[in-house]
Amino acid sequence: MDRNQACDRLGVKPATLYTYVSRGLIRSVPGVDRRQRHYVRQDVERVAQRAEARRGHRAVAVGALGFGEPVLDTEITSTSPRLAYRGHDVVQLARDNRPFEQVAALLWQAEPEKAWPPVPRGLWRARTKAADSVMALSQLILRQSMADSDRAQPTWQPDHERAQRILRAFACGIGPKPGPCAHEEPIAQTVSQRLGLPTESHPAVNAALILVADHELNISSFAARVAASGGADLYACIGAALYVFSGPRHGGAPARIDAVVREAGSARQAPARIRARLARGDAVPGFGHPLYPKGDPRSPPLLAWAQRLAKGRQPRLRTLLKVAEVMGPEQMTVDGALLALAYALDLQPQDASAIFCVGRTAGWAAHVFEQRQSRALLRPRARYIGE
Repeated sequence: MDRNQACDRLGVKPATLYTYVSRGLIRSVPGVDRRQRHYVRQDVERVAQRAEARRGHRAVAVGALGFGEPVLDTEITSTSPRLAYRGHDVVQLARDNRPFEQVAALLWQAEPEKAWPPVPRGLWRARTKAADSVMALSQLILRQSMADSDRAQPTWQPDHERAQRILRAFACGIGPKPGPCAHEEPIAQTVSQRLGLPTESHPAVNAALILVADHELNISSFAARVAASGGADLYACIGAALYVFSGPRHGGAPARIDAVVREAGSARQAPARIRARLARGDAVPGFGHPLYPKGDPRSPPLLAWAQRLAKGRQPRLRTLLKVAEVMGPEQMTVDGALLALAYALDLQPQDASAIFCVGRTAGWAAHVFEQRQSRALLRPRARYIGE
């Protein structure tokens, strides 16, 4: 938006707009001719919706579900003033190389040292090939559900064990050759092996799984909570989240970013081509997160791992980093950083999505457990605007 459009939407004078910018609430970027500033539409909308929400209940109902005001209470994840799982700084958990299983137990409030149950080997006999790992997992969760005759009895400990089996099966089910795997090995090691990665990549994969394990009420976790509020079993709740995750604006985001990188060409060509894209008014996915005007805290650790493992050998990574120079390196989202890690490890965008999915499964289960405790039915009201 230009200055006048932003002021009109906010109902403020330019001086107030500049105040929002100085406080980090609204990001500004150079205009095409460099003499004017433009303002990020998502940031302007978020500030406008919060102002409207403070003016009455009807405004809250309109804006709450669109990156607006909070709609329910949670003890799982906070995004402000820092990203934390049950009070534990997420970036620090990743830096400390905590085993991903321990972080999952933290999210679930389960026993961290208890051994995880094995995945039934019979799940793999009916394996069906799918176009990518994420869609293959949707078939896997269905087979797990059908194999569990007690799935409608969601007592606390059995559902923790179900969550462990689901997560283990998802880790075994990605990559070009999904199938049985040892249940004693760490999840990060399983994921790395399924993707054909060397041992030195295991800590980076473990960090990625931790950093994406949960993110408050993202759309897939909200879908899991809606299903849980209706009494659906754990498999159905995870399945609902998985199908939402598969969309191009969520789990499929790495493929969209990869398409921009391919369009940008080489690292040398990228700056001019990205500026031309912006001049046309085309979006550049992978940059600018509505919850983090000053930058997604999950991205720097992943970018550091990418640059360490690539050792300057990956041209796709160099091109992506040149795109980031134009967009603002601090504005890269976790989707872009996951893709950077995939590039560094010579993986494909769908592999970045698969790592994302395995990690986020821990968060989906946590939201199912919490929603069941609340016993509330998630049933928003619609505001009719037809004739």
